[in-house]
Amino acid sequence: GFRFGAAVTCMELVEHEAFAKAWPGVIDGVKVIGSIQVKGRATVGGNLCNASPAADSVPALIAAGASVSIAGLNGRREARVEDIATGPGKTSLAKGEIVTSFLLPLRPPHSGDAYLRFTPRTEMDIAVVGVGVNLTLDDSGVCCLARVSLGAVAERALLVPEATAALIGSKVDAAALERLAAAASAACRPIDDKRGTREFRIKVAGVLARRAAEIALANARKRN
Repeated sequence: GFRFGAAVTCMELVEHEAFAKAWPGVIDGVKVIGSIQVKGRATVGGNLCNASPAADSVPALIAAGASVSIAGLNGRREARVEDIATGPGKTSLAKGEIVTSFLLPLRPPHSGDAYLRFTPRTEMDIAVVGVGVNLTLDDSGVCCLARVSLGAVAERALLVPEATAALIGSKVDAAALERLAAAASAACRPIDDKRGTREFRIKVAGVLARRAAEIALANARKRN
Protein backbone atom coordinates (compact mmCIF):
# COMPACT_ATOMS: atom_id res chain seq x y z
CA GLY A 1 0.00 0.00 0.00
CA PHE A 2 0.90 3.68 0.20
CA ARG A 3 1.65 5.65 3.34
CA PHE A 4 2.15 9.41 3.18
CA GLY A 5 2.58 12.02 5.86
CA ALA A 6 -0.26 14.30 6.85
CA ALA A 7 2.02 17.27 6.12
CA VAL A 8 2.46 16.25 2.46
CA THR A 9 0.91 18.99 0.33
CA CYS A 10 -1.89 18.33 -2.12
CA MET A 11 0.38 19.32 -5.00
CA GLU A 12 3.09 16.89 -3.89
CA LEU A 13 0.53 14.08 -3.87
CA VAL A 14 -0.90 15.02 -7.28
CA GLU A 15 2.61 15.03 -8.76
CA HIS A 16 3.55 11.63 -7.27
CA GLU A 17 3.29 9.46 -10.39
CA ALA A 18 3.08 6.07 -8.68
CA PHE A 19 0.36 7.21 -6.28
CA ALA A 20 -1.62 8.92 -9.04
CA LYS A 21 -1.47 5.74 -11.13
CA ALA A 22 -2.55 3.52 -8.22
CA TRP A 23 -5.33 5.76 -6.88
CA PRO A 24 -6.66 8.04 -9.66
CA GLY A 25 -9.95 8.57 -7.82
CA VAL A 26 -8.18 9.89 -4.73
CA ILE A 27 -6.17 12.21 -6.96
CA ASP A 28 -9.44 13.39 -8.58
CA GLY A 29 -10.54 14.51 -5.12
CA VAL A 30 -7.23 16.11 -4.18
CA LYS A 31 -6.95 17.97 -7.49
CA VAL A 32 -10.08 20.04 -6.87
CA ILE A 33 -9.04 21.32 -3.43
CA GLY A 34 -8.71 25.07 -4.03
CA SER A 35 -6.44 26.78 -6.53
CA ILE A 36 -2.93 25.77 -7.59
CA GLN A 37 -1.58 28.20 -5.00
CA VAL A 38 -3.74 26.63 -2.27
CA LYS A 39 -2.72 23.09 -3.28
CA GLY A 40 0.91 24.16 -2.88
CA ARG A 41 0.28 24.79 0.84
CA ALA A 42 -2.82 22.77 1.70
CA THR A 43 -2.62 19.16 2.92
CA VAL A 44 -4.97 16.20 2.82
CA GLY A 45 -4.60 16.06 6.59
CA GLY A 46 -5.95 19.59 6.82
CA ASN A 47 -8.77 18.81 4.41
CA LEU A 48 -9.81 15.89 6.63
CA CYS A 49 -9.38 17.52 10.03
CA ASN A 50 -11.09 20.75 9.00
CA ALA A 51 -14.15 18.47 9.10
CA SER A 52 -16.13 20.15 6.34
CA PRO A 53 -18.94 17.87 5.11
CA ALA A 54 -18.00 19.02 1.59
CA ALA A 55 -14.25 18.24 1.78
CA ASP A 56 -13.32 16.79 -1.61
CA SER A 57 -10.55 14.36 -0.63
CA VAL A 58 -12.57 12.69 2.12
CA PRO A 59 -15.18 10.67 0.16
CA ALA A 60 -12.42 9.50 -2.18
CA LEU A 61 -10.27 8.40 0.77
CA ILE A 62 -13.20 6.68 2.47
CA ALA A 63 -14.00 4.80 -0.74
CA ALA A 64 -10.33 3.81 -0.95
CA GLY A 65 -10.49 2.27 2.53
CA ALA A 66 -7.87 4.68 3.85
CA SER A 67 -6.87 4.85 7.50
CA VAL A 68 -4.85 7.35 9.51
CA SER A 69 -2.21 7.21 12.21
CA ILE A 70 -2.88 9.52 15.14
CA ALA A 71 -0.37 10.70 17.74
CA GLY A 72 -1.32 12.18 21.08
CA LEU A 73 -0.49 12.48 24.75
CA ASN A 74 -1.50 8.86 25.35
CA GLY A 75 0.52 7.41 22.47
CA ARG A 76 -0.43 6.40 18.96
CA ARG A 77 -3.55 4.84 17.49
CA GLU A 78 -5.07 4.03 14.10
CA ALA A 79 -8.50 5.04 12.82
CA ARG A 80 -10.50 4.82 9.62
CA VAL A 81 -10.90 8.05 7.69
CA GLU A 82 -14.70 7.80 7.96
CA ASP A 83 -14.42 7.89 11.77
CA ILE A 84 -12.52 11.20 12.01
CA ALA A 85 -15.15 13.85 11.25
CA THR A 86 -18.22 13.74 13.50
CA GLY A 87 -19.96 16.89 12.28
CA PRO A 88 -19.24 20.28 10.69
CA GLY A 89 -15.93 21.45 12.17
CA LYS A 90 -15.90 18.61 14.74
CA THR A 91 -13.69 15.52 14.88
CA SER A 92 -13.21 12.44 17.03
CA LEU A 93 -9.64 13.51 17.85
CA ALA A 94 -8.99 13.95 21.56
CA LYS A 95 -7.35 17.07 22.93
CA GLY A 96 -3.68 17.01 21.97
CA GLU A 97 -4.10 14.44 19.18
CA ILE A 98 -3.01 15.04 15.58
CA VAL A 99 -3.20 12.98 12.41
CA THR A 100 0.37 12.12 11.38
CA SER A 101 -0.05 9.95 8.27
CA PHE A 102 -2.43 8.24 5.88
CA LEU A 103 -2.32 4.59 4.81
CA LEU A 104 -4.02 3.29 1.66
CA PRO A 105 -4.21 -0.49 1.23
CA LEU A 106 -2.65 -2.60 -1.48
CA ARG A 107 -5.00 -2.84 -4.44
CA PRO A 108 -6.04 -6.20 -5.87
CA PRO A 109 -5.86 -6.64 -9.66
CA HIS A 110 -8.83 -5.30 -11.65
CA SER A 111 -9.49 -2.49 -9.17
CA GLY A 112 -10.60 1.02 -10.06
CA ASP A 113 -11.79 4.14 -8.29
CA ALA A 114 -13.27 7.54 -9.13
CA TYR A 115 -14.39 10.76 -7.47
CA LEU A 116 -16.94 13.16 -8.94
CA ARG A 117 -18.49 16.29 -7.52
CA PHE A 118 -21.11 18.80 -8.59
CA THR A 119 -20.40 22.49 -8.15
CA PRO A 120 -22.19 25.56 -9.54
CA ARG A 121 -18.87 26.76 -10.98
CA THR A 122 -16.32 24.63 -12.79
CA GLU A 123 -13.56 25.27 -10.23
CA MET A 124 -12.71 27.16 -7.04
CA ASP A 125 -16.04 26.14 -5.54
CA ILE A 126 -17.45 23.96 -2.78
CA ALA A 127 -19.08 20.63 -3.59
CA VAL A 128 -22.87 20.52 -3.55
CA VAL A 129 -22.51 16.74 -3.75
CA GLY A 130 -19.35 14.60 -3.91
CA VAL A 131 -19.17 10.85 -4.57
CA GLY A 132 -16.25 8.43 -4.24
CA VAL A 133 -16.48 4.88 -5.63
CA ASN A 134 -13.89 2.12 -5.40
CA LEU A 135 -14.47 -1.38 -6.78
CA THR A 136 -12.68 -4.61 -7.66
CA LEU A 137 -13.67 -7.18 -10.30
CA ASP A 138 -12.97 -10.90 -10.18
CA ASP A 139 -11.63 -12.81 -13.18
CA SER A 140 -15.13 -13.14 -14.63
CA GLY A 141 -15.81 -9.40 -14.42
CA VAL A 142 -18.11 -9.59 -11.40
CA CYS A 143 -17.69 -6.96 -8.69
CA CYS A 144 -16.34 -8.70 -5.59
CA LEU A 145 -15.28 -5.69 -3.48
CA ALA A 146 -16.64 -2.14 -3.36
CA ARG A 147 -16.91 0.97 -1.22
CA VAL A 148 -19.08 4.00 -1.90
CA SER A 149 -18.89 7.32 -0.04
CA LEU A 150 -20.94 10.52 -0.27
CA GLY A 151 -19.89 14.05 0.66
CA ALA A 152 -21.86 17.26 1.24
CA VAL A 153 -25.16 15.41 1.75
CA ALA A 154 -25.00 14.97 5.54
CA GLU A 155 -23.22 16.40 8.58
CA ARG A 156 -20.10 14.47 7.54
CA ALA A 157 -18.94 12.29 4.65
CA LEU A 158 -20.77 8.97 4.64
CA LEU A 159 -19.76 5.40 3.88
CA VAL A 160 -22.87 3.86 2.26
CA PRO A 161 -23.09 0.05 2.75
CA GLU A 162 -26.37 -0.15 0.82
CA ALA A 163 -24.70 1.38 -2.23
CA THR A 164 -21.82 -1.06 -1.88
CA ALA A 165 -24.28 -3.96 -1.71
CA ALA A 166 -25.86 -2.79 -4.97
CA LEU A 167 -22.54 -3.36 -6.77
CA ILE A 168 -21.15 -6.53 -5.18
CA GLY A 169 -22.12 -9.68 -7.05
CA SER A 170 -23.01 -7.78 -10.23
CA LYS A 171 -21.15 -6.99 -13.42
CA VAL A 172 -21.91 -3.33 -12.67
CA ASP A 173 -24.60 -3.46 -15.33
CA ALA A 174 -27.56 -1.12 -15.82
CA ALA A 175 -29.65 -2.81 -13.13
CA ALA A 176 -26.82 -2.62 -10.58
CA LEU A 177 -26.18 1.03 -11.40
CA GLU A 178 -29.90 1.75 -10.94
CA ARG A 179 -29.81 0.12 -7.50
CA LEU A 180 -26.63 2.04 -6.68
CA ALA A 181 -28.20 5.37 -7.62
CA ALA A 182 -31.30 4.64 -5.53
CA ALA A 183 -29.19 3.60 -2.51
CA ALA A 184 -27.01 6.70 -2.77
CA SER A 185 -30.03 9.00 -2.92
CA ALA A 186 -31.71 7.18 -0.01
CA ALA A 187 -28.62 7.65 2.20
CA CYS A 188 -28.66 11.44 1.85
CA ARG A 189 -29.76 13.65 4.72
CA PRO A 190 -28.79 17.09 3.38
CA ILE A 191 -29.81 20.60 4.32
CA ASP A 192 -31.28 23.34 2.17
CA ASP A 193 -28.82 26.17 1.61
CA LYS A 194 -27.87 28.69 -1.06
CA ARG A 195 -25.83 26.02 -2.88
CA GLY A 196 -28.73 23.63 -3.40
CA THR A 197 -32.00 22.31 -2.05
CA ARG A 198 -32.41 18.98 -0.27
CA GLU A 199 -34.30 17.55 -3.24
CA PHE A 200 -31.61 18.67 -5.69
CA ARG A 201 -28.79 17.16 -3.63
CA ILE A 202 -30.63 13.86 -3.23
CA LYS A 203 -31.21 13.61 -6.98
CA VAL A 204 -27.66 14.60 -7.91
CA ALA A 205 -26.16 12.09 -5.45
CA GLY A 206 -27.77 9.23 -7.37
CA VAL A 207 -26.69 10.58 -10.74
CA LEU A 208 -23.08 11.15 -9.64
CA ALA A 209 -22.85 7.74 -7.93
CA ARG A 210 -23.82 6.05 -11.19
CA ARG A 211 -21.32 8.10 -13.21
CA ALA A 212 -18.50 7.57 -10.71
CA ALA A 213 -19.15 3.81 -10.71
CA GLU A 214 -18.93 3.76 -14.49
CA ILE A 215 -15.54 5.53 -14.37
CA ALA A 216 -14.30 3.22 -11.60
CA LEU A 217 -15.44 0.22 -13.68
CA ALA A 218 -13.52 1.48 -16.72
CA ASN A 219 -10.43 2.01 -14.56
CA ALA A 220 -10.75 -1.48 -13.09
CA ARG A 221 -10.95 -3.08 -16.52
CA LYS A 222 -7.71 -1.37 -17.51
CA ARG A 223 -5.74 -2.61 -14.48
CA ASN A 224 -4.19 -6.09 -14.42
